[in-house]
Amino acid sequence: MKKFIKHLALLSIVVLAASCNKKETPATTNPTTTETEQTTAAPASDAFTVELESNDAMQFNNTEIKVPVGKTVALTLKHTGKMAKEVMGHNFVLLNKGVDFTAFAEKAAAAKDNNHIPADAGKDIIAHTGLIGGGESATVEFTITEAGTYDFLCSFPGHSAIMKGKLIAE
Repeated sequence: MKKFIKHLALLSIVVLAASCNKKETPATTNPTTTETEQTTAAPASDAFTVELESNDAMQFNNTEIKVPVGKTVALTLKHTGKMAKEVMGHNFVLLNKGVDFTAFAEKAAAAKDNNHIPADAGKDIIAHTGLIGGGESATVEFTITEAGTYDFLCSFPGHSAIMKGKLIAE
């Protein structure tokens, strides 16, 4: 419990300090890349590429991402901060429609041994990156086959309250 309170206090300080220096940078989306698991290989040449940034202030630089239905999407998450993933780790988790966001986030926070991805979350998740720390990046490829709006989040404990957004497939 003391460890949790200490972590919560540290996060509060980081968020407060970051809010004084808040800078918005747009995410870029360009037609180009593809896959379903985290990869370090170059995306497929015909995939739709998306870059999403995260930082030490527990923020994504974009909370809405638009992608085409039926085309492979290569999403690269970049952690622009400096903090280690054990303290300020980030990931990108794309949920299926109908998944209870809050219930999933609670289960994910408790799944420390699996990088905050619940072991039984197979049907709940469309795609996810691994957990990354400051200066790192991860790419995941996936395809959305049904138009609609999907939730995404960072599943590191406490981050989903702020680090969340909507992926819109059209």
